Amino acid sequence: MTETEISSLSVLSLAHIGDGVYELLVRTHLVSSGISRVDRLHKESIAIVNASAQAKAAYAIMDKLSEHELAVYKRGRNARVNSVPKNTNPACYHAATGLETLFGWLWLREETDRVKQLFTIILETL
Repeated sequence: MTETEISSLSVLSLAHIGDGVYELLVRTHLVSSGISRVDRLHKESIAIVNASAQAKAAYAIMDKLSEHELAVYKRGRNARVNSVPKNTNPACYHAATGLETLFGWLWLREETDRVKQLFTIILETL
């Protein structure tokens, strides 16, 4: 996608892409760490891919973000969502949406090295 096309996407579209990217990174990490039982993979991934854990992840990388990355994160965090799941609080949900937006934006810009760099920082906080 071109920069113009990426810029024209809605925040929640970027977050949707970022959600998939983040999930794939987590699953890849878990499988490469030697976990082979599907039930355990599922349990471990759920512990990492949820609003609370993603909010913690967002805070872990906050001071590592460029000015532009921080603006993208804030755009996602401040996006208006129709509903917040009952199992989380709005602040965590919005922070998680910001993280997903950032990962989606970076992925579509083909900045995979940066995605991996940020994910490595996140893994260190888990």
